[in-house]
Amino acid sequence: MIATLSREIPIVAEKSALLFVDVQNYNARPDGGKYKDERLTREEAVARYSYFFTRLKEIVVPNMQRLQQACRQQGIEVMYTVIESLTRDGRDRSRDYKITGFHVPRGAWDAQILDAIKPLDDEMVFSKTSSSVFISTNLHYILGNLGCEFLIISGLLSDQCISSTVRDACDLAYLVTLVTDACATYSQERHEASFSHIKGYCRQRTTDEFLAELEPL
Repeated sequence: MIATLSREIPIVAEKSALLFVDVQNYNARPDGGKYKDERLTREEAVARYSYFFTRLKEIVVPNMQRLQQACRQQGIEVMYTVIESLTRDGRDRSRDYKITGFHVPRGAWDAQILDAIKPLDDEMVFSKTSSSVFISTNLHYILGNLGCEFLIISGLLSDQCISSTVRDACDLAYLVTLVTDACATYSQERHEASFSHIKGYCRQRTTDEFLAELEPL
């Protein structure tokens, strides 16, 4: 166990995991199910969510690719979550997801990780039906089996599933590094406000800063 009582502790590679949260066809592509649920065409989704898709394309996804490659090279476990029901009709979803209307049927195209960061055959993907991955999956159990104490988090959306996952990870005693420019939500204001609110729960690093920490490892 880590003896020093501080969040500002560089990661230990063999005790670390990188978690990509909800980077999937459903919400990370303008032709995904989320936007069809809103009765938007692909073109309308691009127009309405132009900030989000521009940030994904130009900043966030390229940074995710860099993180993924570097962590694989260091032997750091790379994991993924996706919004996906255990059933086709979504009866197992949380009440919140039912109210909100989030539904990705089991095995659907919408549940697939974005091709740009496609998992390797032996990397783990956790299907979830709650904002925090720790509520509706056995991720905590798996991380314990792997001996993980450090959790590196990247994904979508900054002020929803990312924020919830960071807070729960902190309460479960993980040392969390949140990669700020490898996350996104629907406006810069929402992104910045969310990360300001959870600053006390995690270390926050840019992709460049985090990769610089990995080099000596």
